[in-house]
Amino acid sequence: MFQRIGETVASLVEAAGGTWGIVLERLGTGESWCLNGDRPFYAASLIKVPIMVAVFADVEEKKYALADRLPVRQEDMVGGAGVLQHLTPGETYPIHDLVTLMIIQSDNTATNILIDHVGRERIRAIMKKAGMQNSRFYNKLMVIPAELEGTNQVTAADMAELFRRLAGGRIISYDSCLRMIAILKRQQIRQSLPLYLPEPDAELIGAPPLWELAHKTGSVRSIEHDVGILYVGRDAFLLSILSQDVPSQLARDTIGRICLAVYESAGR
Repeated sequence: MFQRIGETVASLVEAAGGTWGIVLERLGTGESWCLNGDRPFYAASLIKVPIMVAVFADVEEKKYALADRLPVRQEDMVGGAGVLQHLTPGETYPIHDLVTLMIIQSDNTATNILIDHVGRERIRAIMKKAGMQNSRFYNKLMVIPAELEGTNQVTAADMAELFRRLAGGRIISYDSCLRMIAILKRQQIRQSLPLYLPEPDAELIGAPPLWELAHKTGSVRSIEHDVGILYVGRDAFLLSILSQDVPSQLARDTIGRICLAVYESAGR
């Protein structure tokens, strides 16, 4: 099955041009296909997934609770994605809500508040524990230091490993993985992986949806990423797709067509 998918994907990325890092896998079977899995890419908002994992790790160790509240100060507010930058400064929000906004809206203000709360070293330690050996975290988002220590980087293989562990309940705890996957399933930025999937709603009330997708995007100029788990019936497919130097709309279209090919393979 994955040999046919691989041929389709290779054709799609060749037509799109640019540089791609891709890992596709049918979880539980060992079937997979990879292209430039270990090539580093600028992380963009994919870095928010290990930040979420670091928060849940702290909660598991009872350093604080998801219900604890953190303030959003004027100096915390940054541009880019997210709603918090448009709200009144000085309000406090539960950590769980900040994590949710960071993932489902890719809120940069929420992200930076959580980075300060968790700490850079803790995030780096969690990335190492999650098997992200070739990925790096240095900086907050939308804040550019005068002297950069380095840039946030990930690989398709490292992101695949993180999501593989999340899907299998093998990072932090089974309960934490369950809750993080639930947040990822509520993703509101749906312009890449799910672009060409059919409407997920079942025709019969109470029936399971045709598919579910737990995923996170990353997007800046010349960068388009989307990584997630596609659930179709009893199957689960891991898709880790990173791209660089491809026009944004073309990159999103290509990612969507790759996901559609994987979805249609489940039907076969």
